Amino acid sequence: MPKITFTQLSKDLKKGVLAPVYLFTGDDVYRKREVADKIKEIVNPDDFNFVKEDASSCNIGELISLAGTAPVFNAKRLIVLNNADKLKKAAAEALASYLENPLETTCLVIMHNDAKKAKKDKTLEDSCSEACVITAFDELKSNQLGPWIEEHLAVKGFKIEPEALILLQEIVGSDLVALNTEIEKLSLYLLDSEDKTVRQADILASVGLSKEENPFALSNAVLDCNRQEALKLAQKLLDGGEEPVSVLNKISACALKMLRIKRLSEAGLTGPALLQAAGLLPWESRLAAKAYIMPSSASLCRALDKIIETDMAFKSSSAGEPSIQIKGIILTLLSK
Repeated sequence: MPKITFTQLSKDLKKGVLAPVYLFTGDDVYRKREVADKIKEIVNPDDFNFVKEDASSCNIGELISLAGTAPVFNAKRLIVLNNADKLKKAAAEALASYLENPLETTCLVIMHNDAKKAKKDKTLEDSCSEACVITAFDELKSNQLGPWIEEHLAVKGFKIEPEALILLQEIVGSDLVALNTEIEKLSLYLLDSEDKTVRQADILASVGLSKEENPFALSNAVLDCNRQEALKLAQKLLDGGEEPVSVLNKISACALKMLRIKRLSEAGLTGPALLQAAGLLPWESRLAAKAYIMPSSASLCRALDKIIETDMAFKSSSAGEPSIQIKGIILTLLSK
């Protein structure tokens, strides 16, 4: 039962190499479905030789019987079983028996979508013969999302600027379904454009925001130590009805990140070493390079103390005018 990485699996499928059984584990259901679709393209089954079932509702006995039957007028039969983690014990054991000696002319794709359960119950995994392939689809980490986005944009003929890549991830997050939706929207938005480079303005327009409405503009201004811009943007958010606590949280997150960077910089770390130690993502290298213009650790600590006091005051309704409080924090944080 060879366990292979997603990268190796992708390489094998590009070569058209197929196994009689694939057991896909892990929580990333989106990429599992992508790979299952790729396998379907390779097998190219007709309606007589393709079955897709959900383990929570299918008759597992009939499915196993079908898996053990030769295909009809086709080289292979393809069966996709989703949510194998929903199988009851008897059904899982019956399927496990098939995995010990699968039929070569059937390609059975099993998607087990509960990572915690898979670690405890290895009924299927332990029964896989050497002919089976097991691949873990763990959710992509932050530093893997950028390449994933770039790859999916490249398929559609686009490339993306680093700043735009950061913005897209900040707006959408790490959900691959949501990211794919935004990539589809971007490709349609730029369909008739001769310039195939995705920029920040394109992303904002695609998600229905204007440049002035960039939800990360304040954070960017604070991290760039642009005091005047930060003051202006904070006031604009407050005037637009955003809760003072929400504005404060944006500033607080930046202050904490800057403090990590500054302390590591003062300790002598630079470049990739600082990036890794500060827990920054690869595309945030510009922040590590700007450590020298950031306030001192002492100034950042004072600002964080003031942020904590103000946060408590906001939540207890004992704070004064919110705009004055926020302005005071920005001036303390970005004092010359």
